[in-house]
Amino acid sequence: MPETLYYERPVLLDRDKHRRWRVTAGSGFAFARKANSICLAGVEFGEAMKEYAIVFTRMASRRIAPVAMLGLRSRENLFVEDDGRWAGQYVPAFLRRYPFVLAHLGEQLAVCIDEAHTGLHQDRGEPLFDAQGGDTPLLANALEFLQRFQQEFARTEAFCQRLEQAGLLREMDAKAELADGRSFTVNGLLVVDEPRLMALPDAVALSLFRTGELHLVAMHLASLSNMRRLLDRIAQRQSSAPS
Repeated sequence: MPETLYYERPVLLDRDKHRRWRVTAGSGFAFARKANSICLAGVEFGEAMKEYAIVFTRMASRRIAPVAMLGLRSRENLFVEDDGRWAGQYVPAFLRRYPFVLAHLGEQLAVCIDEAHTGLHQDRGEPLFDAQGGDTPLLANALEFLQRFQQEFARTEAFCQRLEQAGLLREMDAKAELADGRSFTVNGLLVVDEPRLMALPDAVALSLFRTGELHLVAMHLASLSNMRRLLDRIAQRQSSAPS
């Protein structure tokens, strides 16, 4: 999943160009309507596992990352309502950082903003910069959130790398059949193979336990039952759709 999947016009945040820009709260999550999965940091597993299936996927960079499944079909997000409200209890940090994002510029990370965000205005909302061009509390908090997320996601990528090196990941095809008889298959998912996990050498298993990563594995495995909830959401939408 690209870092800027649902960012239509991400540009570098510029103190001069964006001096007058303001952000209104409560703009909703319509921007993520076509995202059928979203990246997670390991620190989010505890909340995410309660309602999302957590699986792993290989990104375009070839790195492996955990994602929360939001839909079973391409460009389908079952957690965004028609009015843009989020239907789940927990909103992944990947979404909460919007409209801001960190982007790589060579060896450096730069702050970008999506100029297509419907919550950006010049005549209302909370300002990004003060009269002197300094960061307002809103922007300062957003930057701190981006930095913390980046740090947590880096730790999560290291966790995924250890899973791959230990040979614990296997491919899984999720086959689904809808109530109306239609069926489809979701490919490209990776999950932890439980027999391989149980067969780990004691030293490797102990290392995963000591680092807390074994707990992340347990939460991932427990979350897979939430795949069924996606089918329930599809059925619910079909039943409420006008005939």
